[in-house]
Amino acid sequence: MSSEQPHRPLLGRKALITGASRGIGADIARAYAAAGADLVLTARDGSALEEPAARLAAEHGVRTVVLAADLADPDVPGRLWAEASGLMDGLDVLVNNAGLSHPETVEALETAHFDETLQVNLRAPALLAARAGAAMAESGGGAILTIASAAALRPLAEHYAYSTAKAGLVMATRTLALELGERGVRANSICPTVVLTDMGQKVWGEQPAKAAPMLARIPQSRFAQPREVSDVAVWLASDAASMVNGAEIPVDGGYL
Repeated sequence: MSSEQPHRPLLGRKALITGASRGIGADIARAYAAAGADLVLTARDGSALEEPAARLAAEHGVRTVVLAADLADPDVPGRLWAEASGLMDGLDVLVNNAGLSHPETVEALETAHFDETLQVNLRAPALLAARAGAAMAESGGGAILTIASAAALRPLAEHYAYSTAKAGLVMATRTLALELGERGVRANSICPTVVLTDMGQKVWGEQPAKAAPMLARIPQSRFAQPREVSDVAVWLASDAASMVNGAEIPVDGGYL
């Protein structure tokens, strides 16, 4: 590592990041490690995280731990925070990022897809955040970050279940901010528009006809890059955002 240490606003913090094996979650893990945070990284396939976790530890001199966690399992959210916290001897930050989507019209809506979306995108992260918030309140405080979506605040066609789940999760996050704020727990949501992760690039970046109507509604005329979400996630977990609580931060180029 360079003898010149960069600004590391999360130095000494310990964070749990769900859905960290790809996309926004993987980029937040990169940004948090660069900012000095020790990390517990989770995904359904824990083996997919072993190499990137080791690389982040080597590059940034932080501690990284990997946990396999399938949030579709109804028992996982209730125990994940305690397990992750035990591995790190306490945690300061939760990044609730894991999620899924089954784009389909209301008329084509499949009950199984609806149920799975609410399980993974609402029930699991809301329960995990509640457990995390209660533990943080007992230990002096912390930061909870919900990776929500612009679709939580404005409906998006073919995203009936997804918008419903994300809107519910935003309200759960607000409630945590209200109940636990006086005990040092801050809870906020990040609401991006389309983000050009590998999947986002495939769905939106490589389909101009599909992308054009959405781009026309974004004043900056482009989609977000993962780093633009991660930078906000670092800020919200840092002391620079110490008075930010119960907010929805759009990363959307003006779409909302």
